[in-house]
Amino acid sequence: MLNGSLAAGLPHWRIGGLGAGILAAALLVVVGCTSVTGGSAVVDAKDAPAYRTSVASSLSESAVTSSDRESKRQESLTTAAVHSSCDALSTSSVDAITAVNAFVGAFNSSSGDVAAKEGPAVDALNKSADLVASSVSNVLSQKLRDALTAWVDSARAVAAAITGHASPSDFNATVNKLNDAKSKAMDLCDAAY
Repeated sequence: MLNGSLAAGLPHWRIGGLGAGILAAALLVVVGCTSVTGGSAVVDAKDAPAYRTSVASSLSESAVTSSDRESKRQESLTTAAVHSSCDALSTSSVDAITAVNAFVGAFNSSSGDVAAKEGPAVDALNKSADLVASSVSNVLSQKLRDALTAWVDSARAVAAAITGHASPSDFNATVNKLNDAKSKAMDLCDAAY
């Protein structure tokens, strides 16, 4: 029975508590702001020059910091691009030149199977040309881009000379251009590292 009487009185306490909470909130709103300050704003002429100097100095330092950050970001992009392109050339050209030398060895040997060495040499040259060409970007210096592009063009020319069964003198001329292109590109890569 005691439980029944407590439960019946509970809604009245809730309503009473809710009413007290609303009244307290209303009093806080009314009491919160009761006066307005009068007057007019006046510039402190004595401190204004120091404030202007401080703002100008802060803007200048911010511009220098921002410029330094951008320079470092550009330098980082260039370094990453150089490494990507030069690594692509370095690794893929070894495979291409090894395959071309195997083709030349078979060609010069009376017992060599030239046809079996032709396909791998052409594939390695084209793979290297594709890999290097895809790594070239505008972030690289113009000289390095030109040198890498010369390798790409030379590798494709040697592949065409092999598949076209060029004369020995024409083939040797394209191989000489390939070797020159590789040397120049690798020298520029070494300098850029």
